[in-house]
Amino acid sequence: MVIKTYDAYTRLSTMEANRFANFLFDHQEGKKATKKAIRKAIQYSTKDIPGLGGYVFAMEDKDEILGLAVVNKTGMGDYIPENFLVFFVIHREHRGNDIEKKLLDYTLQYCKGDVAIHITDENQYPNKKFFEEKGFNATHLEMRLNR
Repeated sequence: MVIKTYDAYTRLSTMEANRFANFLFDHQEGKKATKKAIRKAIQYSTKDIPGLGGYVFAMEDKDEILGLAVVNKTGMGDYIPENFLVFFVIHREHRGNDIEKKLLDYTLQYCKGDVAIHITDENQYPNKKFFEEKGFNATHLEMRLNR
């Protein structure tokens, strides 16, 4: 089992980015993101589209993806967290095997500054309790005007 890190310097091939997007789409729980939104978050992380970048962390065993974390940098550390954990998804068949803990520990160790994540509902996996046990806390209620 190995965790690979991708960013602006260790780019993803188009084929690998699509493989990761398909994994995230197929294994996400709670409110589903579109493949287009997933690809955009990955492209932002690796600076394939303009922005501050971030990271994609892939935990794999041989050629099987066990879990993925996608982090986008915000550049707003003075008033919101410097890092936003956009996606944190574990393969359905490997949940509860400590993979989520190892991947999150690696992600948090690698990211400099505070980290935020949105939890959409209690059916999301991993859920709110998992992140609270790792030191995350609810700081506010987010409201959106979708246009």
